[in-house]
Amino acid sequence: MLVAGQAAIALAVALVCAASIGVQAGFAAAIGGGIGTAASLVQVASGFRRSTAGDARAIARGFYRGEALKIAVTVMLFVLALRGRHFAPGPMLAGYMATFVAYWVALGRLLRPH
Repeated sequence: MLVAGQAAIALAVALVCAASIGVQAGFAAAIGGGIGTAASLVQVASGFRRSTAGDARAIARGFYRGEALKIAVTVMLFVLALRGRHFAPGPMLAGYMATFVAYWVALGRLLRPH
């Protein structure tokens, strides 16, 4: 659900950038949002790939492993994006940063009194 939310937010930012700044800016924002979304997908897939029911140490190891992979994938994808083509850095960073909104929305839902 979180990764799908990130993808939706990234798409929305890319469309706003494309409509307001231009197609190239929209594409750059989509690349940035894709980087954030892909990194989160790697984190989720790595952190929760094994059944860890009741094993707190295994849960913690999976979380730390997933976070380390997320950072590595983020750096690698930014390097590839910046080396491969010239993207507008502002929209690309805006697309990447927009994916963090999904975290805040999810956190807000978890902390909301029931």
